[in-house]
Amino acid sequence: MIKIAHITVEPSKLEEYKQILKEEIEASLCLEEGVEVLYAVWDKEHTNRFTILEKYKNQDAYDRHFVSPHLQKYFAQTKDMVLHLEIMDAIPLIDGLRMK
Repeated sequence: MIKIAHITVEPSKLEEYKQILKEEIEASLCLEEGVEVLYAVWDKEHTNRFTILEKYKNQDAYDRHFVSPHLQKYFAQTKDMVLHLEIMDAIPLIDGLRMK
């Protein structure tokens, strides 16, 4: 299961946001068995725009991630920083391909 998140952040909160996002991603990857990939990048030209490639083992893993304490903490800490959030479902071009 793959999701792509597009996030726009208040520019004045950028450094604080990056630290919170980093902590959430590290916690998710370390603590959650079904979270396989959380790969975050930000736009080189518009540095307050982020894209996160998310890969989960299955729907249950995604559902558990969504209610995890560390993701809920992220939502609480960033509610006044995030200007726009869009999460979309995605389909891999090559099913089963692994990142090296």
